[in-house]
Amino acid sequence: MAGNEPSVNFGNISGNNTFAVGSHAHAESHHHHGAGGAAPQLDEATQQLLAAVRELRADLAERVRGTDQTATLDEALAETESEITSTGQAGRTRRERLRELLSDSQALVTFLASAGALAGLLGM
Repeated sequence: MAGNEPSVNFGNISGNNTFAVGSHAHAESHHHHGAGGAAPQLDEATQQLLAAVRELRADLAERVRGTDQTATLDEALAETESEITSTGQAGRTRRERLRELLSDSQALVTFLASAGALAGLLGM
């Protein structure tokens, strides 16, 4: 190894450390500090939406034969649940996507009370 070659040494990297290596490396860190890393506060409407999303996901898993359509709906529901639990809200485009998927699943909305409840919360 030649003496003028760069070297990189890492010491203790436990904890909330961020680092990058290389001539064009870029490291970015976002730490959210709150009440002990608690989940974001949800307003009542968002709490109801989250509960309806979870209930419909459970009903899809337990009561409906899986199809490509129900798998797509479940994936959108999972993404919505994740977004709500991480940010405290479901974005407009996320809610629009759920409306679209539920509109395409009118038989499901009629059959499952949980689907009907979610549709109502989405303004359908």
